[in-house]
This record gives sequence, structure tokens and C-alpha cells, in this order.
Amino acid sequence: MARKPIIVGNWKMNKTIAEATAFIQACDANAHDGADFGVATSYLALNEANKLAKNLIVAAENCHFEESGAFTGEVSVPMLKEIGITHCIIGHSERREMFGDTDETVNKKAKKLIDNDMTPILCIGETEAQYDAGETEKVIREQLTGSLANLCANCVSNMVIAYEPIWAIGTGKSATKEDAQNCCAIVRDQVKVMYGDEAAEKVRIQYGGSVKPENIVEYMACPDIDGALIGGASLKEDSFNDIMSKVK
Repeated sequence: MARKPIIVGNWKMNKTIAEATAFIQACDANAHDGADFGVATSYLALNEANKLAKNLIVAAENCHFEESGAFTGEVSVPMLKEIGITHCIIGHSERREMFGDTDETVNKKAKKLIDNDMTPILCIGETEAQYDAGETEKVIREQLTGSLANLCANCVSNMVIAYEPIWAIGTGKSATKEDAQNCCAIVRDQVKVMYGDEAAEKVRIQYGGSVKPENIVEYMACPDIDGALIGGASLKEDSFNDIMSKVK
């Protein structure tokens, strides 16, 4: 079956509200029906960016798994839903490495988003040490086993999974298209193991890690890569517009 590509820029801790709205104004009209295109902004910029966007998805970069409570500095899924946010990145390697996210907490976030009819963009990926030790497949399967535990097959089929080798995030290094395809195929196979053929066939899998206009086409030509989660190249209006123009 044909899976519609999904391309999302992850801005991390970048762009003020004014900068985010200027970006939306410069890029929104260039999003086209060949793919779902979006950007994940800071919490502060979400509301204004989402009100302005007509074609781009505006996603959150993270969420908490509780409805409310004594979690200073956190943002709940109902808060995101109230302002019309439909997609949320969870489990990014920076959240795992710096802020203590685990497969268990990522799983709780996925469940909360799904319960609120929102789409998780679930990130997984190995460190450089794990890659060098030949543990990539083991890490991918273990992270998915924990992060996707006890969900329904239909729920998994409608989410997005982003494979991002940690050694390729913000380093200028990028996986070869062969490595990226191989790892995304492992992701799809693990979904098949856990939730069956239909879920594996439907789920959209992104590659992330130094994706830019110069290499987006070769990644998108791979059979198991359905999109990209883009860091630095999504911060510049010209490069993001260039990426959108190359994804058909």
C-alpha cells in the first residue's frame, strides 16, 4: 500500500514566537499534497503558529503523560489538545539522554496521546558506541518493545515512528541510505512481530539525522522510509522550502 510521506522539522529550543510566525508565513503556502509537512515548535510558539498555519502541521516537541498535577514546568496532552495540536514528538534522544525519558515513560506518553486522538511521533535510535559495537538492531527492537507495549494494532498503525541514529543528530554525519533503509526495515519488522502485518504495512517510519535538501531525495526513495524528522535544516526557511519542493 502507498503510505503518504510525513516530513516534520524539529526546532528544539530555537525560535521565538515572532520568529516562528515569520517562518510559517514564509513556508506554509509551499506545503503540498504530496506529503504531510510540519514543524515542531517550542511550547510558547505553538498556539500562534498553529493559528497561522493552513497547510503545515504544527507539532509539540514533548508532553507529560499525566492529565494534571504537581509536575512543575511540564505540559499535559489536554493542554496541547485545547489549542488544536494534533501531533507530538516523544522519546527524542535528547529527552532520553538529558531529561530521563525511558521506554516506559515514552510508552505512557504514547498512550495518553492516543487516548486523546493525537498522533505520537515516537523516536528511537542507537548511540555511536552501540553502533560501533554492532548493537543497532538489538537497540531498535528493545526500544520499540518497551515504547510500543500494550497498545492496540490500529493505534500503532496510525502513529509515526522516527528512527534517528544518535550519532547522526546535529553532527553533520548521516547514515548512508542503505543503513537508513536497513534500520527502518528493522523498525517495520518489529512492528510486525508485535502487532501484525497490517500495522507494519500502515505505520509511517521517518529517518532523522542530518537530513537536508542535498540528501532528502535519496532517503525518500527507500522503500521503508516514509518521511524525515529534520533538525537544523528545518530552521531555515529556504532550506525547508527546498526540502518540501523535492518531496513528491
